[in-house]
Amino acid sequence: MGQISDAKLRQERLVFYAKDVTRLDSELDGFLELSGARCALLIDKEGHLVTRRGDVPASSLEAVSALVAGTFAATRELARLMGEEQFTTLFHQGNRDSIQVSLVGDRALFAMVFDQRTNLGLVRYYAVETTRKLQRILDAIAASPQPLNPTEGLASNFGESAAAALDKLF
Repeated sequence: MGQISDAKLRQERLVFYAKDVTRLDSELDGFLELSGARCALLIDKEGHLVTRRGDVPASSLEAVSALVAGTFAATRELARLMGEEQFTTLFHQGNRDSIQVSLVGDRALFAMVFDQRTNLGLVRYYAVETTRKLQRILDAIAASPQPLNPTEGLASNFGESAAAALDKLF
């Protein structure tokens, strides 16, 4: 079994702290206010929801996130077959709701759900700048020092203390 280097793992999987999510949420809130879209989702490329704002779909957000990421992965292969490196934006139009998904750098997807209260042009216009802002935030998160060891910062006898506390409790 091959070992993944700490640097590679850190680059591929960011750890989001409350302050990071607050910054991301602020950008998503601004986008919703300016564009008139109903909902904004930030999803990692593996299909995990990072954060969401607005009037979220009634269906399972986990399923929506996974399907958005899957659709983007399939479209990446279609782009390759057409001689493109990748498509950076997807659009799906429905009778009531539509969704646009934009690639944020190489690690996330920005999904926007909107209805007839706004239009595609307005959503796309504000999505471009919001995508850039989200990318800058994600780059800053990736560049900031993050503990690679989940027990980093814990006392050296934390495991023993926790075991003793559990023994005492039970």
